[in-house]
Amino acid sequence: MSAAPVWSVDPRTGNPREQVAVEAAAEEVDRVVRAAHAVRDALADRTARAAFLRTAAELLEESGEHIIEAADAETALGPARLTGELARTAAQLRSFAEVVDEGAFLDVHIDHEDGSRTPPWPDLRRCKIPLGVVAVYAASNFPLAFSVPGGDTASALAAGCPVVVKAHPDHPATSELCASVLRRAAARTGLPENVLTVVHGFDAGVELIRHPLVSAAGFTGSVRGGRALFDAAAARPAPIPFHGELGSLNPVVVTGAAAAERAGEIGTGLGGSMTLGVGQFCTKPGFVLVPEGTAGDQLLKTLTETVSSTGSGVLLDHRMRDAFVAGVRERAALPDVDAPVTPGAAGEHTVSAGFLTVPAARLTAEGPHDALLEECFGPVTVIARYASVDEIAAVLARLPGNLTATLHTATEDPDPDAAPLLAALPPLAGRILVNGWPTGVAVAPAQHHGGPYPATTSTSTSVGATAIERWLRPVTYQNTPDALLPPELREDNPLGLPRRVDGRRA
Repeated sequence: MSAAPVWSVDPRTGNPREQVAVEAAAEEVDRVVRAAHAVRDALADRTARAAFLRTAAELLEESGEHIIEAADAETALGPARLTGELARTAAQLRSFAEVVDEGAFLDVHIDHEDGSRTPPWPDLRRCKIPLGVVAVYAASNFPLAFSVPGGDTASALAAGCPVVVKAHPDHPATSELCASVLRRAAARTGLPENVLTVVHGFDAGVELIRHPLVSAAGFTGSVRGGRALFDAAAARPAPIPFHGELGSLNPVVVTGAAAAERAGEIGTGLGGSMTLGVGQFCTKPGFVLVPEGTAGDQLLKTLTETVSSTGSGVLLDHRMRDAFVAGVRERAALPDVDAPVTPGAAGEHTVSAGFLTVPAARLTAEGPHDALLEECFGPVTVIARYASVDEIAAVLARLPGNLTATLHTATEDPDPDAAPLLAALPPLAGRILVNGWPTGVAVAPAQHHGGPYPATTSTSTSVGATAIERWLRPVTYQNTPDALLPPELREDNPLGLPRRVDGRRA
């Protein structure tokens, strides 16, 4: 039986562009994983790893014109958006090279023998080591920054883990092109090309999570797909860490004082954020609590004007378009739900942006309106009109976990509702914003891109320097002669690593 072809498809027309590859059978997945496992020791040299990451960034930039052309043809995201994403991807690779150079991620602790302690301390030396081969499941909506050369790949390679990427079917040509660039970067810096490999196909993704030599996995995608892989990772004879980003509503709370102070500004900002990238950002504000009354009405008036002036757009594929149209139709048909700007199909291949409104009271108890508390991928948001702060609290208590939660408060005068409402947000999300919009995730050391389930399946971040921690585990050596210790833990610190010695930073 011949392998199924992998086609690159133009989402603007639904037509196939070219055959890129074939889906990997179980035997091919096994070969690829074993090849990655065989070269893991080559990544032990931190200097080589850092050079590899920097070279990968450089070569991606050099190939930028071709990469952006391929990505736009497969995703319809547009050259401007993809140019920015390529710059972000290159910067992300370089930032992890800096993390590798510094070495603090190894978290070195040395506690010398101390018989005066109760109980006595032996000589203990701890650092972190790479887990092994990492499976990365690429995202649809970021064909660069969360795909083959993206954050999961960059952080895993920085940790010293070979990577096998299961390419997303929405951009296979872009995936192959980026993989060739990263493999070329590896060869240029003296590393085996098999530190990074790509496979295609649904069945290949299932085989990958089950392979005994895969030690961890990163995923960005739907709740349904991510949960299936998460369960498979846990059901293995030897379960492995699964760091999945599955879905997020990204709630926004607008206080009465904020709406009275700047309804127009908030309405304009919301319209821009929810339609950014045709509503296909994982941090899109998909649920907004707005006060009843004149100020809230003015906010919605401005939102209506902003969204109405937004042109139709193409989603990443026709399956997503169909799901968006059906999801909006289902939600709009619920009792007491209105559509001041009706979202949905705008043409054979395009969708239009819009928003729905509902009384917040409809959402304070379980019922058919619970569909409004689930992510709808695309350019739509739900506005829940509340009558009191107590009603806000009741609705927030029913929300699932999220990547972000946002509070808009008054800036010129004291806002009595600000503090208690802000205190209600950290249990809901991993990143809390005040008087801003969640679309846009800075690659910074203090960043956290994660949150309670179903936003993510772990407490880790997939963006920022600490994303590297997902692919490491600690090991302690006890009473081990210095000559037998790894260089990271030797007394004279030959690698010049930051570390804590006897509880103090050295």
